[in-house]
Amino acid sequence: MFELLAPAGDLVKLRSALHFGADAVYFGGDFSLRAAARMSREDLAAGIGLCHAAGKKAYVTLNIFPKDGDFPALEEQIDDLAAFGADGVILSDPGLLRLCVQRAPGLPVHLSTQANTLNRFSAAFWADQGVRRIVLARELSLAEIAGIREGLDPSVQLEAFVHGAMCIGYSGRCLLSNYLHGRDANRGACVQACRWAYRLTEAEEGRELEVWEDERGSYFLNSRDLCMIGHLKELAAAGVESFKIEGRMKSEFYVGTVVNAYRRAADALIAGREVPEGLSEEVAKAGHRPFTTAWYLGPNGETEFPASAAPVTDYRFAALVLERRGDRVLVEQRNRFFEGDELEMISPNLAPGQKLRVWGLTDEEGNPVPDARWVQQRLLLPDGGLLQPLDMLRKKA
Repeated sequence: MFELLAPAGDLVKLRSALHFGADAVYFGGDFSLRAAARMSREDLAAGIGLCHAAGKKAYVTLNIFPKDGDFPALEEQIDDLAAFGADGVILSDPGLLRLCVQRAPGLPVHLSTQANTLNRFSAAFWADQGVRRIVLARELSLAEIAGIREGLDPSVQLEAFVHGAMCIGYSGRCLLSNYLHGRDANRGACVQACRWAYRLTEAEEGRELEVWEDERGSYFLNSRDLCMIGHLKELAAAGVESFKIEGRMKSEFYVGTVVNAYRRAADALIAGREVPEGLSEEVAKAGHRPFTTAWYLGPNGETEFPASAAPVTDYRFAALVLERRGDRVLVEQRNRFFEGDELEMISPNLAPGQKLRVWGLTDEEGNPVPDARWVQQRLLLPDGGLLQPLDMLRKKA
């Protein structure tokens, strides 16, 4: 058996991840490598509680590279997470690992991908230090993962990324942001300098020597996005027990769309069926760059970098379902749509791509609304009894 592990940058995204079928959710507090997605102490407690109420697991990231001055606050956070009942902490620093094992021996430790575990000897070393799960380096092939699994005690789990943005830095360890902008990626403040357009300048006379790719510049550090939805069976056969989706900085629409698709792929794998057709197209309906399978299937032949750092967005989040009211649903508008538009429904209870024509749209007082143009406007929409709270509607851009 394996788990589908989803990201959450806040409680809204956490609820979406659970609704669409995540087995576990990971999120961060004060010591997360996603500074803009750090939850308060109260939200950490609430997030862990929401996961447990749904029968799911909650993992909290402590994955910065800490300095001495961070440890008093880290001790407090470790105590809190143990008291809240977190199902694991994700970290990469050996000193922090030692502190966790000593201070909260009942709190499982997961080793971050930033420890870049690439071989069975390193895996065994970390297991000896008390690590219960290893998030593998992204630079491994399926054959190499199988070798690590073979040489590792069965009690230690393996986790691997299956979807989302890729970092040009080795296993996510990068100094580029700090060097160019003074913001340390290894402490949660990355400016994603790898996504910028660059031109080469000859220093003596100041002439631009463009590394040609298109008229806007060259994105020679800009990675494709990972997508392994068609290869979960091979990952499971190699020994991966947790399939991890990247995206704590992504929207609830992204989380819902991607988790919904991978849940269906995972369920097919569990049942011994082939992955349903159309799921690759389904994940592509969330914003993304061109996809890659990275190194999983062997040497990475997909060496062409995207011509732009901007993700492709063919669909827009139209509305979030808040509640049922008889034969209609109350929705909250996210992007503009009109009476007569055809929207796609995103629901764990419906096959992907099912459509709903917008007819009879009104406000809560019953006044007709031909144009849903106000952000977060609450509207009533006849839906034939198909939708449930936290389901979503999207519109082709």
